[in-house]
Amino acid sequence: MEATKVIIRPLITEKSTRQQHSQNTYSFEVNAEADKQDIKAAVEKLYSVKVADVRTLVRKGKPRRTRYRLVHTKIWKRAIVKLQEDSRIDLF
Repeated sequence: MEATKVIIRPLITEKSTRQQHSQNTYSFEVNAEADKQDIKAAVEKLYSVKVADVRTLVRKGKPRRTRYRLVHTKIWKRAIVKLQEDSRIDLF
């Protein structure tokens, strides 16, 4: 799978920003079909860093009320990537 199709976008939240500084981990929204090896290769290629560990989780869609019915938000996959000590990603 192509690297730009694996990584959809970086997740910039308060928690992920805190983890960037304290644990050198970064969060990304990734393609649902991507496995850990695809994610590791894509991050290393796109950001020119060395990846130490990849953790993934699937976020289920939440129910939301619309005018007349109940709908669900989309199901998406999140990857938490831990980099080696000497690697950093400048997202800002």
